[in-house]
Amino acid sequence: MRASDVSTAPATGLSAQQIDVLRAQHGWNELPRQKPPGPLIVFLRQFGGMLVVILVVAALIALALGERVDALAIALVLLLNAILGFVQEWRAETALDALRSMLSPHAIVVRDGQEIDIPARELVPGDLVVVAAGAAVPADLRIVSAMEIRVDESVLTGESVPVDKSERGTEDETLLFAGTALVKGRARGIVTQIGQHTRFGQIAQLTGNVGQKRTNLQIRLGKLAQQIGIAAISIAALVVVIGLMVGRGPFEMFMTGLSLAVAMVPEGLPAVVTITLAIGASAMARKNALARRLQAVETLGAASVICTDKTGTLTENQMTATQIWTHDRTYDVTGEGYDPKGHIETGGKSVRASDDLTLALTLKTALTCTHASLHRKGEHWTMIGAPTEGALVTLAYKGWAPPVSQADLISETPFSSERKRMSVLANDAGRTRLFVKGAPEVVVERCDRILTHGTRHPLDPSTRQRIAGAYQSMAAQGLRVLALAIRDTDGKDTSETNLTFLGLVGMIDPPRAEIESALRLARNAGIRVIMITGDGAITAAAVADKIGLGTPDLIEGHEIDTMDDGALAERLQDDVLFARTRPEHKLRIVKALQSKDQIVAMTGDGVNDAPALKQANIGVAMGIRGTEVSKSAADLILLDDDFSTIVNAVAEGRRQFENVRKFVRYLMSSNAGEVLAIMVNLIIGGPLIFLATQILWMNLITDSITAVALGLEKEEPDQMRRPPRKPSEAILGRAGFALIVTFGLYTATASLWIFYTFLPYGVDIARTTAFTAMLIFEKVSVFAFRSLTRPTTTIGWFSNPILVIAFTISVSLQLAAVYWPPLQTLLRTVPLGIEHWSIICLLAAPLIIVPELAKAVRIRHTPKTEGA
Repeated sequence: MRASDVSTAPATGLSAQQIDVLRAQHGWNELPRQKPPGPLIVFLRQFGGMLVVILVVAALIALALGERVDALAIALVLLLNAILGFVQEWRAETALDALRSMLSPHAIVVRDGQEIDIPARELVPGDLVVVAAGAAVPADLRIVSAMEIRVDESVLTGESVPVDKSERGTEDETLLFAGTALVKGRARGIVTQIGQHTRFGQIAQLTGNVGQKRTNLQIRLGKLAQQIGIAAISIAALVVVIGLMVGRGPFEMFMTGLSLAVAMVPEGLPAVVTITLAIGASAMARKNALARRLQAVETLGAASVICTDKTGTLTENQMTATQIWTHDRTYDVTGEGYDPKGHIETGGKSVRASDDLTLALTLKTALTCTHASLHRKGEHWTMIGAPTEGALVTLAYKGWAPPVSQADLISETPFSSERKRMSVLANDAGRTRLFVKGAPEVVVERCDRILTHGTRHPLDPSTRQRIAGAYQSMAAQGLRVLALAIRDTDGKDTSETNLTFLGLVGMIDPPRAEIESALRLARNAGIRVIMITGDGAITAAAVADKIGLGTPDLIEGHEIDTMDDGALAERLQDDVLFARTRPEHKLRIVKALQSKDQIVAMTGDGVNDAPALKQANIGVAMGIRGTEVSKSAADLILLDDDFSTIVNAVAEGRRQFENVRKFVRYLMSSNAGEVLAIMVNLIIGGPLIFLATQILWMNLITDSITAVALGLEKEEPDQMRRPPRKPSEAILGRAGFALIVTFGLYTATASLWIFYTFLPYGVDIARTTAFTAMLIFEKVSVFAFRSLTRPTTTIGWFSNPILVIAFTISVSLQLAAVYWPPLQTLLRTVPLGIEHWSIICLLAAPLIIVPELAKAVRIRHTPKTEGA
């Protein structure tokens, strides 16, 4: 179907039968995705690293010199390492692909006469689509009705200024293009092109997938590995030169230098970091926090401030109208949620719209100034639209208010965060009326009359004061309050002035059940929580007190306008609460906090929240009520819009960073022991303590398995009782360096002692014992790195079953290396006896016992922190 083929829009949209036919003809509304590399390509990619190339060259040299066993051993190690790397990369890619599938956009479409929410990929040409401010246009559309829409087409044109669109004008003026976004208004349009046939599809592939850029952590670790690699090659070259000078053979020294270089470089580090972050992102998604970019995972652990919306994040986002106030009387409303089975009552008596003119016009205004709709599915009612508008529709249904038909609607001036009101011009009962709803202080200011007992009266100061008192009373109960007004007009005048005040509607959005515990957890973790809401000051203060935020200093949006950036930053040093804010205020708040070196997580859901989400260290968009524009600007999407999910995500971020730190220190300490043993042995002139193939076996086969398992450690019990780390905090640091040196010195000394103790019985038995000892030392020491502060006895020896399995596999492989003839030949090992294993176990024991005792003593002499 071409754009020119679309004429008028069927009011009921397409039928199920039409959709099946069009789907078969046009396919899915998606761009062709680049085919991911197949298993063979991923496997072959494992042979592309610098060290791998060096090892291949070494194998070829060994083969040329007739050392077939060495060549075969190197080849086998490379093959096993490639298999391990393939499994890791494939698992990481699978995890990322699952996240990408969760990021697919949705669209509101009219089908069989009902508005429904569907994945955008299911759209077909001819579909009737509804788009509103903040929504990304899901396909190319021809506009059939529009209400003051403006569209950001910068993704297509590069122009940052939004353009006006309508159902009349040139072809481009009546078309909405896929990938663009509405920044104002509301429109309906017929799908003309989908997928690769859209204008956007002809230019570039849609973005918004899970970011695959290297994270800051990966870059820092990559540089560390590069620096170590350069140092390793330099030291290895020096050792080769020294060895040749003292009369060692060229091939022996080449293999020794190679083994030394391999021993120093943590080959598995980049792969382990990638898979840890990817699997961590999947774990966060299972907890309803979808990371669009992997850097969000690592940054979250350092968050020191969370700036959060109120509605739907701290509260249930299940708005229910509970009270109506008019000049004549106050009404109570029964029922909960979006089920209209409740009723409106006053004085214990149920009433309907037909019983009172003021009530009737109040309910009609509430129903007219909405775009929400209710749908019954069996015994349950569902709502499509904004929760506040859904509550108003439900309220009107409870009062049996007659709706204004779609045919009688003339125009609309949409709600915006700047205006804080909306109005609809419509024909009603032979008159043309302007229906207005909005914030009480904004609407009442534009009223000069009030409807009481069916008659309009001037709105005098005393009556204004009475309205203000009613508003404050409702807000003090934590209700969100809207004011409703009307004005008869000639059909052309849409100015929102000289209005007649009708009444106030109070809605409750109950706090989430788990919010108090989540706020307590955040405080214990040293994280400040700042509530930022568009609600009035009284409502905001009441809700803050109810959920456990206490009574912080309250700052309203108009006060922010009078402050310069320095003054705002100073106010933010204290506990504060923001009310009646606009989206641009969020941007200033983020910058002010960042000027004080705070790491800020900012939530948002509207199109105008995008700048603040991008500016924040972690932008958090709402997955349920958030616009596509806010989601594309965010680093993290809350699939349940729940504040506690943010806190859980912070905990996950901290867990992952700590695990990265653990396995980096573990790998470095393991490699340090091997390097020291080799260098000291060369200096004292003894036979090679480890052969090159043996070192490859230790580093490329067993280390990576254990390190990946270490990256899956559960969070430590006191993890969320520590203050946030500084982003500049080093992975290793002085404590980490000291740990590496201590473990390296011990394992090197113990291996050398074993080697020279058994050397009189033959170099093969001495080398096999030292080789096995070093590997056992490395595997046993991993338990010391499971926690850098707590003994393993307190976190459980078997609480990480993957690590236990990895340990078992590594030790089993070493047993095979010592006792299985084919591996004996490849690694040049000989069987060990009970006396050898006894000494190995005896010297391995301190690697468990000493760290456990040291951490236990440290805990005993460390004072407990508040909340611990």
